[in-house]
Amino acid sequence: MPTFTTTDGTRLACHLRGEGELLAVLPGGPMRASAYLGDLGGLGAHRRLALLDLRGTGDSATPTDPATYRCDRMVEDVAAWLDHLDLLAHSAGAALAMLYAARHPHRIRRLLLITPNPAALGLRTTPADRLAAAALRTHEPWFPEAYPAFRAWLADETDFDDVFLPFFHGRWDATARAHADAEPEQSNGEAGERYFAKGVFTPDATRAALAALAAPVLVYAGEFDGGPRPDLARRIAESFPDAELTVQPGAGHYPWLDDPEEFRKRITAFLGR
Repeated sequence: MPTFTTTDGTRLACHLRGEGELLAVLPGGPMRASAYLGDLGGLGAHRRLALLDLRGTGDSATPTDPATYRCDRMVEDVAAWLDHLDLLAHSAGAALAMLYAARHPHRIRRLLLITPNPAALGLRTTPADRLAAAALRTHEPWFPEAYPAFRAWLADETDFDDVFLPFFHGRWDATARAHADAEPEQSNGEAGERYFAKGVFTPDATRAALAALAAPVLVYAGEFDGGPRPDLARRIAESFPDAELTVQPGAGHYPWLDDPEEFRKRITAFLGR
């Protein structure tokens, strides 16, 4: 397990899986240990994955200053680790990847944003987006119980309830359940609350910088994902001069779990450009 020390002295770890050319990977959560990514549905058979544990998660050390859990403060963690490689980022990790690309555009060869959080661009997923995506699942046996609880949570009327976890997955099977059950022990709650702190993002400046990014970008969405829905993912792609959007049928927020073969095929095709 390789480790390195950041500019403030925090020791960070990354996990290597698979064989082939290196592909750097940033996890989401926010602030969930990279273990949840596994080998991205078998992608490690095609690329050597370097999965970073962000500060205070997984095998990385806890920083002295909790304020450094802010997304913008961790850009230099990525800079200390990454130099001119392909970069894949999932969910909240995509916000960090976009800030990194804006600040260090020449150090990215290709950028892959998997079901990305678009906060760095000043965009956001709304409750209406999530409910519209949820409404696509009316045929599922768990829908009648899950939907009212999901709607109440989005209206800030109740706390998060495991009953609506299926909405985050394209297939609510044993694999998805095990993946969801592992989240609490893999996540740093305090760090996650600080990740999107007020003032973290400057969308106008980020958009201006990304408009000049030369690296090819893949924005990857799931048909059933509420955050981002495919139409919002299209707006994310439009923020880059050389970007393509792909939507995986039947996929939720973790597309490599829903159809690993389809995920691998689409990712390797982009990396082979």
